Amino acid sequence: MSPRKLPRHLVWLESFVTAVEAGSLEAAADHLGLARSVVSEHLKALELALAEGAPLLERGPGRRLQLTARGERLYEGAQTPLAQLGLRRLKDLAAEEPPIRIGLNPTASQVLLGAIAEDAAARGLRLEVAFLGSYELVRQAQQRQLDLAVGFTPLPPHRGVASLSLRELPFAVLAGPGCVLESRLARRRTARLRELEGLPFVDWLRDDPYGGANSARFTEHAITVREVARVESFLQLYVFLRVHRACAIGPDLRGLGQVPEDIHSWRLEEPQPQSVELVALWPGRGLSPGAEALLEGLKSRMTKGR
Repeated sequence: MSPRKLPRHLVWLESFVTAVEAGSLEAAADHLGLARSVVSEHLKALELALAEGAPLLERGPGRRLQLTARGERLYEGAQTPLAQLGLRRLKDLAAEEPPIRIGLNPTASQVLLGAIAEDAAARGLRLEVAFLGSYELVRQAQQRQLDLAVGFTPLPPHRGVASLSLRELPFAVLAGPGCVLESRLARRRTARLRELEGLPFVDWLRDDPYGGANSARFTEHAITVREVARVESFLQLYVFLRVHRACAIGPDLRGLGQVPEDIHSWRLEEPQPQSVELVALWPGRGLSPGAEALLEGLKSRMTKGR
């Protein structure tokens, strides 16, 4: 099998990274087995393609090459598998004012996207937003494809990723209009597992940790529910609660103001109370100034909402 031919922008990027690490065009050319003039042409092509001709490298003391501000962002972002480095992503990294790339769990997007957008607009920041599951949030933070990510625990292993708990959330029982729990728990603020016996129930997908938690709860307490649907986020949950007059168990989002008025909710009583956390993640190398400002805004909002 013949080796895969790299796109031109990745060939140029290889010359750029090698020049940075070798300290000179001559040393980079020797390492790559190219003429110095070819390495120089690659760097100029990269600057034209990504930075509108602005320099990514400049001569420092002793004529050793050093990175410009744009070049530094590009070099940091280049420490990523080649398959992740599309031309658009490289242009963003080398831009004079690069966008802030935010990753959100779909449920977290319902809770937080408006606040994040307001904070970004107030600071003149340009956002790129992606909605991702836990594994993708962690993977893209590890690969420096995201400046900031927000999701729920439990999280997959996240070596090389910094994290901060924004809010701890207990579990709650939710019910759609017409569910028998409305009358059964009319004057109550909490619900017990046994009160769900035999009711139509909306669970989470099998590979979702909440679904596993619910199955373990019912097995431990010998409770049987009538499952009518499985979902992967609150974005889908409320529809099925209404249609089936059903109930569900999930993180208690009432403190964040994100439960519709027609959906009833009670704190779940458990012998050993469980909770999940709303967590911010970012690459271990640190936060960019824009991402740090957005994180501070989130921390402030989470504190006020307690």
